[in-house]
Amino acid sequence: MKKKLKVLLTIDWFLPGFKAGGPIRSCANLVDHLKNEYDFYIITRNIDYNSTEPYANIIPNRWQQKDGVQVFYFSEEQLAYRSLKNVMKEVQPDIVYINGIFSRYFSIFPLLISRSLKARRVIVAGRGMFAPGAREVKGGKKQLFFKIAKYIGLYKFVNFHASNDMEASHIQQVLGKRAAVMVASNLASRQRKQIQNEGCPKKANELRLVSFARISPEKNTHYGLEVLAGNSFDGEIWYDLYGQVNDTGYWQTCLELITKLPNNVKVTYKGSIENTEVPVIMQQYHALFLPTKGENFGHVILESLTAGLPVIISDKTPWRNLQWANVGFDLPLEQPTKFKEAIEKMLNMTEETFRLMQDDARKYAMGVLEDKGTLAANRALFDLW
Repeated sequence: MKKKLKVLLTIDWFLPGFKAGGPIRSCANLVDHLKNEYDFYIITRNIDYNSTEPYANIIPNRWQQKDGVQVFYFSEEQLAYRSLKNVMKEVQPDIVYINGIFSRYFSIFPLLISRSLKARRVIVAGRGMFAPGAREVKGGKKQLFFKIAKYIGLYKFVNFHASNDMEASHIQQVLGKRAAVMVASNLASRQRKQIQNEGCPKKANELRLVSFARISPEKNTHYGLEVLAGNSFDGEIWYDLYGQVNDTGYWQTCLELITKLPNNVKVTYKGSIENTEVPVIMQQYHALFLPTKGENFGHVILESLTAGLPVIISDKTPWRNLQWANVGFDLPLEQPTKFKEAIEKMLNMTEETFRLMQDDARKYAMGVLEDKGTLAANRALFDLW
Protein backbone atom coordinates (compact mmCIF):
# COMPACT_ATOMS: atom_id res chain seq x y z
CA MET A 1 0.00 0.00 0.00
CA LYS A 2 1.56 3.27 -1.09
CA LYS A 3 2.03 6.03 1.44
CA LYS A 4 -0.51 8.88 1.39
CA LEU A 5 1.03 12.17 0.34
CA LYS A 6 0.76 15.22 2.60
CA VAL A 7 -0.94 18.25 1.04
CA LEU A 8 -0.62 21.58 2.86
CA LEU A 9 -3.39 23.94 1.76
CA THR A 10 -3.43 27.66 2.60
CA ILE A 11 -6.53 29.82 2.27
CA ASP A 12 -7.68 33.06 3.92
CA TRP A 13 -11.13 31.75 4.90
CA PHE A 14 -12.38 28.19 5.24
CA LEU A 15 -15.26 26.27 6.81
CA PRO A 16 -17.28 27.02 8.86
CA GLY A 17 -16.93 30.38 7.09
CA PHE A 18 -19.13 31.08 4.08
CA LYS A 19 -19.03 34.82 3.34
CA ALA A 20 -16.08 34.60 0.94
CA GLY A 21 -18.20 32.44 -1.36
CA GLY A 22 -16.68 30.40 -4.19
CA PRO A 23 -13.08 29.87 -2.97
CA ILE A 24 -14.29 28.31 0.28
CA ARG A 25 -16.63 25.99 -1.60
CA SER A 26 -13.97 25.08 -4.17
CA CYS A 27 -11.46 24.08 -1.49
CA ALA A 28 -13.99 22.34 0.73
CA ASN A 29 -15.25 20.26 -2.20
CA LEU A 30 -11.71 19.41 -3.37
CA VAL A 31 -10.72 18.24 0.10
CA ASP A 32 -13.95 16.31 0.62
CA HIS A 33 -13.51 14.39 -2.63
CA LEU A 34 -9.82 13.53 -2.11
CA LYS A 35 -9.30 13.33 1.66
CA ASN A 36 -9.29 9.52 1.61
CA GLU A 37 -6.41 9.55 -0.90
CA TYR A 38 -4.28 12.37 0.54
CA ASP A 39 -3.55 13.74 4.00
CA PHE A 40 -4.74 17.36 3.95
CA TYR A 41 -3.43 20.00 6.34
CA ILE A 42 -5.26 23.33 6.05
CA ILE A 43 -3.99 26.67 7.35
CA THR A 44 -6.56 29.47 7.57
CA ARG A 45 -7.99 32.27 9.75
CA ASN A 46 -10.28 31.75 12.73
CA ILE A 47 -12.74 34.38 11.46
CA ASP A 48 -14.99 34.66 8.42
CA TYR A 49 -14.58 37.17 5.59
CA ASN A 50 -15.23 40.78 6.69
CA SER A 51 -15.75 39.60 10.27
CA THR A 52 -13.94 40.19 13.56
CA GLU A 53 -15.82 37.55 15.55
CA PRO A 54 -13.87 34.27 15.98
CA TYR A 55 -15.64 31.04 15.09
CA ALA A 56 -17.48 29.47 18.00
CA ASN A 57 -16.22 26.14 19.38
CA ILE A 58 -12.88 26.35 17.54
CA ILE A 59 -9.62 26.61 19.45
CA PRO A 60 -7.18 28.84 17.52
CA ASN A 61 -3.44 28.38 16.93
CA ARG A 62 -3.32 24.61 17.16
CA TRP A 63 -3.95 21.68 14.85
CA GLN A 64 -7.34 20.04 15.16
CA GLN A 65 -9.20 17.42 13.18
CA LYS A 66 -12.27 18.60 11.31
CA ASP A 67 -14.25 16.26 9.03
CA GLY A 68 -11.27 13.96 8.51
CA VAL A 69 -8.60 16.61 7.81
CA GLN A 70 -6.22 18.63 9.99
CA VAL A 71 -6.97 22.37 10.23
CA PHE A 72 -4.94 25.15 11.87
CA TYR A 73 -7.03 28.27 12.56
CA PHE A 74 -4.75 31.28 13.06
CA SER A 75 -5.96 34.09 15.32
CA GLU A 76 -5.26 37.57 13.98
CA GLU A 77 -2.71 38.39 16.69
CA GLN A 78 -0.69 35.26 15.91
CA LEU A 79 -0.52 35.80 12.15
CA ALA A 80 3.09 36.55 11.17
CA TYR A 81 5.72 35.27 8.76
CA ARG A 82 7.64 33.43 11.47
CA SER A 83 4.61 31.66 12.93
CA LEU A 84 3.43 30.64 9.45
CA LYS A 85 6.87 29.26 8.68
CA ASN A 86 6.97 27.26 11.91
CA VAL A 87 3.58 25.69 11.25
CA MET A 88 4.38 24.89 7.62
CA LYS A 89 7.75 23.34 8.54
CA GLU A 90 6.02 21.21 11.17
CA VAL A 91 3.88 19.57 8.48
CA GLN A 92 6.77 18.82 6.07
CA PRO A 93 4.35 18.56 3.14
CA ASP A 94 4.91 16.76 -0.13
CA ILE A 95 2.69 19.33 -1.88
CA VAL A 96 1.86 22.93 -1.04
CA TYR A 97 -1.44 24.16 -2.49
CA ILE A 98 -1.87 27.95 -2.22
CA ASN A 99 -5.21 29.65 -2.86
CA GLY A 100 -5.13 33.03 -4.56
CA ILE A 101 -2.26 35.40 -5.23
CA PHE A 102 -2.72 38.70 -3.38
CA SER A 103 -3.12 37.66 0.28
CA ARG A 104 -0.01 38.48 2.32
CA TYR A 105 -0.43 35.72 4.89
CA PHE A 106 -2.08 32.97 2.85
CA SER A 107 -0.65 33.49 -0.66
CA ILE A 108 2.60 35.48 -0.74
CA PHE A 109 4.20 34.39 2.55
CA PRO A 110 3.38 30.67 2.02
CA LEU A 111 4.84 30.91 -1.49
CA LEU A 112 8.10 32.35 -0.12
CA ILE A 113 8.21 29.88 2.76
CA SER A 114 7.62 26.92 0.44
CA ARG A 115 11.04 27.56 -1.12
CA SER A 116 12.72 26.46 2.11
CA LEU A 117 10.62 23.31 2.41
CA LYS A 118 11.26 20.02 0.68
CA ALA A 119 7.85 19.99 -1.03
CA ARG A 120 7.93 18.20 -4.36
CA ARG A 121 5.26 20.42 -5.93
CA VAL A 122 3.94 23.90 -5.23
CA ILE A 123 0.54 24.72 -6.73
CA VAL A 124 -1.09 28.15 -6.87
CA ALA A 125 -4.84 28.24 -7.57
CA GLY A 126 -5.65 31.43 -9.50
CA ARG A 127 -9.28 31.50 -8.29
CA GLY A 128 -10.26 33.85 -11.12
CA MET A 129 -7.84 36.58 -10.00
CA PHE A 130 -6.09 36.68 -13.39
CA ALA A 131 -9.33 37.39 -15.28
CA PRO A 132 -9.45 40.80 -16.99
CA GLY A 133 -12.52 41.86 -14.98
CA ALA A 134 -10.81 40.98 -11.70
CA ARG A 135 -7.58 42.72 -12.69
CA GLU A 136 -9.49 45.96 -13.37
CA VAL A 137 -10.44 46.35 -9.70
CA LYS A 138 -7.58 48.27 -8.02
CA GLY A 139 -5.86 47.79 -11.36
CA GLY A 140 -2.81 49.97 -10.67
CA LYS A 141 -1.74 48.01 -7.60
CA LYS A 142 -2.35 44.67 -9.30
CA GLN A 143 -0.36 45.61 -12.41
CA LEU A 144 2.54 46.66 -10.18
CA PHE A 145 2.32 43.38 -8.26
CA PHE A 146 2.45 41.30 -11.43
CA LYS A 147 5.36 43.36 -12.78
CA ILE A 148 7.38 42.81 -9.61
CA ALA A 149 6.41 39.12 -9.46
CA LYS A 150 7.72 38.53 -12.98
CA TYR A 151 10.89 40.53 -12.32
CA ILE A 152 11.88 38.62 -9.17
CA GLY A 153 10.69 35.23 -10.47
CA LEU A 154 8.11 34.83 -7.70
CA TYR A 155 6.31 32.06 -9.56
CA LYS A 156 9.38 30.23 -10.84
CA PHE A 157 9.00 26.44 -10.40
CA VAL A 158 5.30 26.89 -9.49
CA ASN A 159 2.39 25.03 -11.09
CA PHE A 160 -0.83 26.99 -11.49
CA HIS A 161 -4.25 25.41 -11.11
CA ALA A 162 -6.75 26.84 -13.60
CA SER A 163 -10.35 25.66 -13.51
CA ASN A 164 -10.76 25.90 -17.31
CA ASP A 165 -8.89 26.74 -20.51
CA MET A 166 -10.06 30.36 -20.37
CA GLU A 167 -8.48 30.85 -16.96
CA ALA A 168 -5.31 29.13 -18.15
CA SER A 169 -5.04 31.65 -21.00
CA HIS A 170 -5.59 34.55 -18.55
CA ILE A 171 -2.71 33.31 -16.37
CA GLN A 172 -0.38 33.04 -19.33
CA GLN A 173 -1.44 36.46 -20.63
CA VAL A 174 -0.20 37.96 -17.38
CA LEU A 175 2.84 35.81 -16.57
CA GLY A 176 3.88 34.65 -20.01
CA LYS A 177 3.47 31.52 -22.10
CA ARG A 178 6.06 29.65 -20.06
CA ALA A 179 3.90 29.70 -16.93
CA ALA A 180 3.10 26.08 -16.05
CA VAL A 181 -0.66 25.64 -15.85
CA MET A 182 -2.66 22.52 -14.98
CA VAL A 183 -6.35 22.60 -15.89
CA ALA A 184 -8.95 20.92 -13.68
CA SER A 185 -12.52 22.13 -13.28
CA ASN A 186 -13.69 22.80 -9.74
CA LEU A 187 -15.55 19.96 -8.09
CA ALA A 188 -19.18 20.15 -7.06
CA SER A 189 -20.29 19.27 -3.55
CA ARG A 190 -20.72 15.61 -2.69
CA GLN A 191 -23.40 16.61 -0.17
CA ARG A 192 -26.01 17.85 -2.63
CA LYS A 193 -29.43 18.56 -1.15
CA GLN A 194 -32.17 17.22 -3.37
CA ILE A 195 -35.23 19.45 -3.68
CA GLN A 196 -38.33 17.50 -4.66
CA ASN A 197 -40.90 20.26 -5.25
CA GLU A 198 -41.27 22.22 -8.50
CA GLY A 199 -40.46 25.54 -6.87
CA CYS A 200 -42.06 28.89 -7.46
CA PRO A 201 -45.26 29.00 -9.63
CA LYS A 202 -44.71 30.90 -12.88
CA LYS A 203 -47.31 33.25 -14.31
CA ALA A 204 -46.86 35.19 -17.52
CA ASN A 205 -45.76 38.79 -16.84
CA GLU A 206 -44.35 37.90 -13.41
CA LEU A 207 -40.68 37.20 -12.76
CA ARG A 208 -38.75 36.60 -9.57
CA LEU A 209 -34.99 37.07 -10.02
CA VAL A 210 -32.28 36.39 -7.46
CA SER A 211 -28.55 36.89 -6.98
CA PHE A 212 -26.31 35.01 -4.55
CA ALA A 213 -23.02 36.90 -4.70
CA ARG A 214 -20.94 39.53 -2.96
CA ILE A 215 -22.08 43.09 -3.63
CA SER A 216 -18.94 44.14 -5.47
CA PRO A 217 -17.68 45.51 -8.80
CA GLU A 218 -16.45 42.02 -9.78
CA LYS A 219 -19.96 40.59 -9.46
CA ASN A 220 -21.34 43.57 -11.42
CA THR A 221 -24.33 44.24 -9.18
CA HIS A 222 -24.67 47.82 -10.47
CA TYR A 223 -24.81 46.61 -14.09
CA GLY A 224 -27.75 44.33 -13.29
CA LEU A 225 -29.59 47.18 -11.63
CA GLU A 226 -28.88 49.41 -14.65
CA VAL A 227 -30.54 46.86 -16.92
CA LEU A 228 -33.65 46.88 -14.72
CA ALA A 229 -33.71 50.66 -14.26
CA GLY A 230 -32.92 51.62 -17.84
CA ASN A 231 -35.55 49.55 -19.64
CA SER A 232 -39.32 49.30 -19.69
CA PHE A 233 -40.78 45.89 -18.80
CA ASP A 234 -44.42 44.90 -19.22
CA GLY A 235 -45.05 43.04 -15.99
CA GLU A 236 -43.97 42.70 -12.36
CA ILE A 237 -40.31 41.94 -11.57
CA TRP A 238 -38.81 41.19 -8.16
CA TYR A 239 -35.03 41.02 -7.74
CA ASP A 240 -33.59 39.88 -4.39
CA LEU A 241 -29.89 40.24 -3.56
CA TYR A 242 -28.20 37.84 -1.14
CA GLY A 243 -24.56 38.35 -0.22
CA GLN A 244 -21.95 40.27 1.70
CA VAL A 245 -21.56 43.99 0.94
CA ASN A 246 -17.92 43.99 -0.13
CA ASP A 247 -17.59 47.68 -0.99
CA THR A 248 -19.78 50.18 0.86
CA GLY A 249 -19.05 52.97 -1.65
CA TYR A 250 -20.07 50.71 -4.53
CA TRP A 251 -23.20 49.63 -2.62
CA GLN A 252 -24.16 53.27 -2.15
CA THR A 253 -24.18 53.77 -5.94
CA CYS A 254 -26.40 50.68 -6.18
CA LEU A 255 -28.82 52.08 -3.59
CA GLU A 256 -29.05 55.33 -5.52
CA LEU A 257 -29.96 53.39 -8.65
CA ILE A 258 -32.57 51.34 -6.77
CA THR A 259 -34.43 54.57 -5.93
CA LYS A 260 -34.81 55.22 -9.67
CA LEU A 261 -36.47 51.90 -10.49
CA PRO A 262 -39.96 51.94 -11.99
CA ASN A 263 -42.85 50.91 -9.72
CA ASN A 264 -43.17 47.50 -11.36
CA VAL A 265 -39.57 46.54 -10.50
CA LYS A 266 -38.75 45.88 -6.84
CA VAL A 267 -35.22 45.20 -5.55
CA THR A 268 -34.58 43.97 -2.00
CA TYR A 269 -31.28 43.35 -0.22
CA LYS A 270 -31.57 40.20 1.90
CA GLY A 271 -28.11 40.09 3.51
CA SER A 272 -25.75 37.13 3.84
CA ILE A 273 -26.90 33.54 4.27
CA GLU A 274 -25.08 30.25 4.85
CA ASN A 275 -24.47 28.00 1.86
CA THR A 276 -26.72 25.29 3.32
CA GLU A 277 -29.71 27.64 3.04
CA VAL A 278 -29.22 28.46 -0.64
CA PRO A 279 -30.90 25.41 -2.31
CA VAL A 280 -34.13 25.86 -0.37
CA ILE A 281 -34.28 29.64 -0.91
CA MET A 282 -33.72 29.12 -4.65
CA GLN A 283 -37.14 27.50 -4.83
CA GLN A 284 -38.73 30.93 -4.29
CA TYR A 285 -37.43 32.28 -7.63
CA HIS A 286 -37.59 31.80 -11.40
CA ALA A 287 -34.03 32.67 -12.46
CA LEU A 288 -30.57 33.56 -11.21
CA PHE A 289 -29.52 36.98 -12.52
CA LEU A 290 -25.74 37.40 -12.24
CA PRO A 291 -24.04 39.59 -14.90
CA THR A 292 -20.61 38.90 -13.37
CA LYS A 293 -17.40 40.32 -14.81
CA GLY A 294 -15.78 36.92 -14.48
CA GLU A 295 -15.98 33.55 -12.74
CA ASN A 296 -13.36 30.83 -12.92
CA PHE A 297 -16.14 28.37 -12.07
CA GLY A 298 -19.30 29.81 -10.48
CA HIS A 299 -20.59 27.35 -7.88
CA VAL A 300 -23.85 29.24 -7.51
CA ILE A 301 -24.50 28.83 -11.25
CA LEU A 302 -24.20 25.05 -10.99
CA GLU A 303 -26.27 25.07 -7.79
CA SER A 304 -28.98 27.04 -9.57
CA LEU A 305 -29.14 24.61 -12.48
CA THR A 306 -29.15 21.65 -10.07
CA ALA A 307 -32.16 23.22 -8.33
CA GLY A 308 -33.93 23.69 -11.68
CA LEU A 309 -33.34 27.43 -11.68
CA PRO A 310 -32.44 28.86 -15.13
CA VAL A 311 -29.64 31.44 -15.17
CA ILE A 312 -29.12 34.83 -16.83
CA ILE A 313 -25.36 35.42 -16.67
CA SER A 314 -22.55 37.06 -18.62
CA ASP A 315 -20.33 35.24 -21.09
CA LYS A 316 -17.37 35.72 -18.73
CA THR A 317 -17.78 32.31 -17.09
CA PRO A 318 -17.13 28.70 -18.21
CA TRP A 319 -20.90 28.18 -18.53
CA ARG A 320 -21.56 28.75 -22.23
CA ASN A 321 -24.17 27.96 -24.92
CA LEU A 322 -26.88 27.87 -22.27
CA GLN A 323 -29.66 29.08 -24.53
CA TRP A 324 -28.98 26.23 -26.94
CA ALA A 325 -29.39 23.81 -24.02
CA ASN A 326 -32.58 25.64 -22.91
CA VAL A 327 -31.21 26.26 -19.41
CA GLY A 328 -30.56 30.01 -19.47
CA PHE A 329 -28.57 32.76 -21.17
CA ASP A 330 -24.84 33.63 -21.28
CA LEU A 331 -24.62 37.13 -22.72
CA PRO A 332 -22.01 39.76 -23.64
CA LEU A 333 -21.74 42.63 -21.17
CA GLU A 334 -21.06 44.94 -24.10
CA GLN A 335 -24.66 44.41 -25.22
CA PRO A 336 -26.99 45.21 -22.29
CA THR A 337 -29.95 44.97 -24.68
CA LYS A 338 -29.35 41.20 -24.76
CA PHE A 339 -29.91 41.07 -20.98
CA LYS A 340 -33.10 43.08 -21.36
CA GLU A 341 -34.35 40.64 -24.01
CA ALA A 342 -33.50 37.61 -21.84
CA ILE A 343 -35.37 39.09 -18.87
CA GLU A 344 -38.34 39.86 -21.14
CA LYS A 345 -38.38 36.29 -22.41
CA MET A 346 -38.38 34.91 -18.86
CA LEU A 347 -40.98 37.51 -17.80
CA ASN A 348 -43.40 36.51 -20.57
CA MET A 349 -42.86 32.78 -20.06
CA THR A 350 -45.83 30.61 -19.14
CA GLU A 351 -45.89 27.92 -16.47
CA GLU A 352 -45.71 25.09 -19.02
CA THR A 353 -42.69 26.48 -20.87
CA PHE A 354 -40.95 27.33 -17.60
CA ARG A 355 -41.36 23.77 -16.25
CA LEU A 356 -39.72 22.39 -19.41
CA MET A 357 -36.82 24.78 -18.88
CA GLN A 358 -36.53 23.67 -15.25
CA ASP A 359 -36.35 20.01 -16.29
CA ASP A 360 -33.65 20.77 -18.85
CA ALA A 361 -31.67 22.70 -16.22
CA ARG A 362 -31.69 19.74 -13.81
CA LYS A 363 -30.66 17.28 -16.55
CA TYR A 364 -27.87 19.62 -17.68
CA ALA A 365 -26.58 19.92 -14.10
CA MET A 366 -26.62 16.16 -13.53
CA GLY A 367 -24.49 15.68 -16.64
CA VAL A 368 -21.89 18.00 -15.08
CA LEU A 369 -22.09 16.45 -11.62
CA GLU A 370 -21.65 12.91 -12.91
CA ASP A 371 -18.59 13.71 -15.06
CA LYS A 372 -15.85 11.44 -13.68
CA GLY A 373 -13.23 13.20 -15.79
CA THR A 374 -13.41 16.23 -13.48
CA LEU A 375 -12.40 14.17 -10.45
CA ALA A 376 -9.57 12.55 -12.41
CA ALA A 377 -8.24 15.96 -13.49
CA ASN A 378 -8.24 17.19 -9.87
CA ARG A 379 -6.51 14.03 -8.70
CA ALA A 380 -3.81 14.66 -11.32
CA LEU A 381 -2.94 17.96 -9.60
CA PHE A 382 -1.47 15.97 -6.72
CA ASP A 383 -0.22 12.92 -8.61
CA LEU A 384 3.52 12.66 -7.95
CA TRP A 385 3.96 8.92 -8.38
